[in-house]
Amino acid sequence: MLKYCGALGPAAAALVAWLALAPVAVQAAGATWQPWQQIEGVIDVDGPRTDGTFVVAGKGALTLVDVNGNQTPFARGPGGYHEDPGAEAYIAVSRGGAVEAAGCSFTPDEVFILRLHAPLGINRVSASGDESGSFVNLPGVTSLTAIVFDTTGAFDHQLLVTGAKSGKTTVFRIDCNGLVKVVTNKAPAVEGGLAVAPSTFGSFGGSLIAPDEVSGKVYSIAPDGKVALVARPALPAGGDVGVESAGFVPDGFTERGGAAYYADRLVPGNRHPGSDHLLRLSSADLAGNLVQDGDLLVATEGGAAMVAIRCGANCTVLQVVPIATKAHGEGRIAFSVVPAPELPSPAPSATHVSRPLLPQPVLDFIGYWGMPAAVLLLLIAFLAVVAVQAIQRRAR
Repeated sequence: MLKYCGALGPAAAALVAWLALAPVAVQAAGATWQPWQQIEGVIDVDGPRTDGTFVVAGKGALTLVDVNGNQTPFARGPGGYHEDPGAEAYIAVSRGGAVEAAGCSFTPDEVFILRLHAPLGINRVSASGDESGSFVNLPGVTSLTAIVFDTTGAFDHQLLVTGAKSGKTTVFRIDCNGLVKVVTNKAPAVEGGLAVAPSTFGSFGGSLIAPDEVSGKVYSIAPDGKVALVARPALPAGGDVGVESAGFVPDGFTERGGAAYYADRLVPGNRHPGSDHLLRLSSADLAGNLVQDGDLLVATEGGAAMVAIRCGANCTVLQVVPIATKAHGEGRIAFSVVPAPELPSPAPSATHVSRPLLPQPVLDFIGYWGMPAAVLLLLIAFLAVVAVQAIQRRAR
């Protein structure tokens, strides 16, 4: 087809080039989210923490959930977290990244939560759950819409938060000392689960990936504030229906196993009323639908339909959960991965000890008297030869 571009003219050639770069849709068998753990008012999940548990937010309270489904109330004491019940106060769990520009590090397992009442900002909950309070205030926006940690380093491992005002999005980057800087205040409207792309994600590697449920578009926002369109997947669009959540499949997920998790919030009277469950999809279900490590999963708020987006030289879109249900998705897509088996420590090799051919006292004698004895023997041999020669001369 390309050989006819010249004859068709510049417009046709441009159309062909656009089609070559446009996302390609791939059909797969289709997977289904499974209701897993019931949690009242569930709106977001993040983790795992260093102990393997996930932090789940719902109805102004936090819960720890392990991969076996065991639930433990978290940060419920007098110094814990008790704010914004019923609001979409999304969370981000710290992995402990070091911020070079600030000369400090975030503490592992601390939880950072959108504060959706005045003054707008971020609350921090300690790793132990016994301390909670304001981390920073975020001025210049009328609402806060999403939160995520940069785990790739492109944003210097800082906390990234989006806020809205007059139809535009401001992206804040916040370091471990609480210093706030603005990446951009002119991004399109975005909301829900954010993710930062790994370096393997084509030209979008290292960028903040953000969905817009109204338009159905998925955007990238680079560290310098530049915005680009990643894809417009064939999913429903519109408020409380369109793309809500994003998450990158971690390394080792398809090989060692694990699961993906998504919050299904109960919203009575909604066309997608939800069920107050944490939904789960196994790695086997995802791999069976062509999903690979490094793929971007994007799910809708209305029905939890989901696609995978894979970007290299161009982007490919794969249908993963093609059929919308009554689920009402909120927040991010989180993942557990079966830990890599520990390699056994190499057994110490047996040291071969060679035995000397002569007893040690003999070796010691030779080492000490060897040179003098050799000289003496040579002298005796020389004198013996001279004596023999003298006796032979006299015999003549």
